[in-house]
Amino acid sequence: MNKLPKGIIGIAIILIIVLIFVAKSTVTIGSGEAGVLYRTFAGGVVTDEPPLGEGFHLVAPWNKIFVYEVRQQELSEKMQVLSSNGLEIKLDATIWFQPEYAELGDLHQQKGENYVERVIRPALRSAARSIVGRYTPEQLYSTKRDAIQNEIFEDTKEILDDQYVQLNQVLVRDVTLPPTIKDAIERKLKQEQESLEYEFRLAKAQKEAERQRIEAEGKAKANNILNASLSDKILKEKGIQATIELSKSPNSKVVVIGSGDDGLPVILGNQ
Repeated sequence: MNKLPKGIIGIAIILIIVLIFVAKSTVTIGSGEAGVLYRTFAGGVVTDEPPLGEGFHLVAPWNKIFVYEVRQQELSEKMQVLSSNGLEIKLDATIWFQPEYAELGDLHQQKGENYVERVIRPALRSAARSIVGRYTPEQLYSTKRDAIQNEIFEDTKEILDDQYVQLNQVLVRDVTLPPTIKDAIERKLKQEQESLEYEFRLAKAQKEAERQRIEAEGKAKANNILNASLSDKILKEKGIQATIELSKSPNSKVVVIGSGDDGLPVILGNQ
């Protein structure tokens, strides 16, 4: 077997070194990601330049690239917190966030790749405990859910404003009370609903009674006005007019003049 020429062996070694060099000098950053450059011999983490964007990049083999997801991410957290009267409440919340793109180098340098556990989760827990501690179990269970959600968002955002993280939304998915407290609140709410329904029926009945009273008073006043306007002369005139109309009827009849109690004619018919 012939030995390979020394020149070919040298070329092969050079090619292998070049391939290793190229492999160490290239990085591909995927969709929704960005890279932080770390220069081993030139100052460490690069914070005064934009992060490396998506796509293929060449870097010196002695430098490093730390890749971060920069699109919106989700973190769910189940917590046990205390209400204003010291009762233990279970809170299930979700937070939507993403790192500040332009400040990704600062985030890597000061918080590190594990920034979610170091910064975001503690911020959410702290805000939730602070906000829930202002409310009673009744408020947490019924009317204050949206207010609590908004307040947790505002408090968490305030904590994260200088932490190189953008907070997009906080969602309170569930508030769980101790079973005994929940049952007591539901009974109380049911009683309040029944009380409101009774008050509504009572008010409706009172309004109907008032309507009938006003209607009766109106009729009474109308009758009083009518009676006051009917004098004896008017009644006699009306009687005479009625007698004349009846006398014109084709039915056979007998008219007795002046035979009524008030001097009006009396008409006797055959019907």
